[in-house]
Amino acid sequence: MPIRIIGDTNVDFIGKRKYAFLFSGALVVLGLVAVVMMTLGRANLGIQFTGGTLIEGYFAQTVDIGQVRQALASGGFGDAEILQITGRQQTNFFLIRIKADPVEGTRKAQTVLDVLKQFFPDNAFHMDSVHEVGPAVGKTLQSQTRWAVIISLLGILVYITIRFDFRFGVAATIATFHDVLAVLGIFYLLNREVTILVISAVLTLAGYSLTDTVIVYDRIRENLKKFHRKADFMPAINRSINEVLGRTIMTSLTVMVVVVTLYFVGGPVLRDFSLALIMGVIIGTYSSWFVASPIYVEWENRSAKRFRSA
Repeated sequence: MPIRIIGDTNVDFIGKRKYAFLFSGALVVLGLVAVVMMTLGRANLGIQFTGGTLIEGYFAQTVDIGQVRQALASGGFGDAEILQITGRQQTNFFLIRIKADPVEGTRKAQTVLDVLKQFFPDNAFHMDSVHEVGPAVGKTLQSQTRWAVIISLLGILVYITIRFDFRFGVAATIATFHDVLAVLGIFYLLNREVTILVISAVLTLAGYSLTDTVIVYDRIRENLKKFHRKADFMPAINRSINEVLGRTIMTSLTVMVVVVTLYFVGGPVLRDFSLALIMGVIIGTYSSWFVASPIYVEWENRSAKRFRSA
């Protein structure tokens, strides 16, 4: 006998679609603003997109972040972004990010090390890793990222259209586009760094959200075979969402356990990646209930063809 975490439900998802559309519209607008700002280079983008140098390392002895900032400023790196990471074995672990210079390029790691060595002669800085990316490479990665998102959305449209119907395909594509923009918008609002890892998380959540949507659509298709009047249409959609509600909640909770754990124990490199996944799971689950299916309902309500044939 299957395990059920909730009993039979009768939540009026479709009846609340107007409120959901207002909320989702705000998320989409925020996401579009984020995309524009990223394109203009005014968002918090990783060095993979903007170009620059990222140095990870730690001092042998305790150092205040203000002292590190003062040291770099004295060496001509006053615009360096410095982040002190706590909770590691080395308590004096720092991430130092320096933007690419059109003249000097990105090869600044050795200069930074020399500055730190000169300013802290009795406190050695041990470099764990260094990443240097040129501005041209960053622009190329930005372009490739945009194409990756566009191609994935087109692939979703084709897949859902073949498996279900063109209207289902358009609704699923809009819902996925909504999820991607929502996560990017929230990241921009929180001023979190958008890196290649975050983009990979966004594309991953697009697939996750699509899987959830397909489950709901499959049940809708089965239930729509049973209705013959316009009055039965919206109850059939609501019943379909409620019938898979337990499965959706259990799947989302299972994924959340993993990504939340990853957020707290995965370290600074995976923190933004796991945060994007956390937000993606929440927004993707929400959009399966309040975006994908309601969009299909609105389309059908404006078309009398189905009900004439019925």
